[in-house]
Amino acid sequence: MALLSASEQQQVAEAIARVERDTDAELVTVLAPRADDYTYIPLLWASVVALLVPGAINYQAGWLSTHELLAVQWATFIGLGLLFRIPALMTRLVPRHIRHWRAANLARRQFLEHNLHHTSGETGMLIFVSEAERYVEILVDRGISSRLPDPTWEAIVAAFTQRLKEGQTLQGFLECIQACGEHLKVQLPATHSRNELPNHLVILP
Repeated sequence: MALLSASEQQQVAEAIARVERDTDAELVTVLAPRADDYTYIPLLWASVVALLVPGAINYQAGWLSTHELLAVQWATFIGLGLLFRIPALMTRLVPRHIRHWRAANLARRQFLEHNLHHTSGETGMLIFVSEAERYVEILVDRGISSRLPDPTWEAIVAAFTQRLKEGQTLQGFLECIQACGEHLKVQLPATHSRNELPNHLVILP
């Protein structure tokens, strides 16, 4: 199931088109359900708990045999390994800095994969969102960063991140695109008509 419906994706594309009429910047928007599958996280936490459980049981009771303790350990490991694979629970088990590091890496890969570093005038801009991590990042090429420093986007990113937390992804995109456009049309006004990159929202699998 798509993260945004077809009509919502069309609204994003139309918002991009409106901005690009007034600026030489080339905007690409990318939405990812999550930046990583974190397959090692459930096993890591299940292993830690499974290592501690036999000792705790033996300390409190002391009546279980070695074979029984081993059986409890394995049952704990398998049970928690499966339980921690529930997406909502697994995301909570991943430290915030790791989630954001993974999302930031994916954002940079998307910047390169969509050739935002090869636009005419070096005016590519990526608005990247990873829903599970509640992560938003705006990446720009040198043609934009030379006129608009990175702190320009901080308040816009913060506002979009809050929209994500509220479950309002579409509204976050529309507000973000419009806010970016206000800066771009002043510092990088349109000098010619062109559209090097697609305007549609890219939704990663």
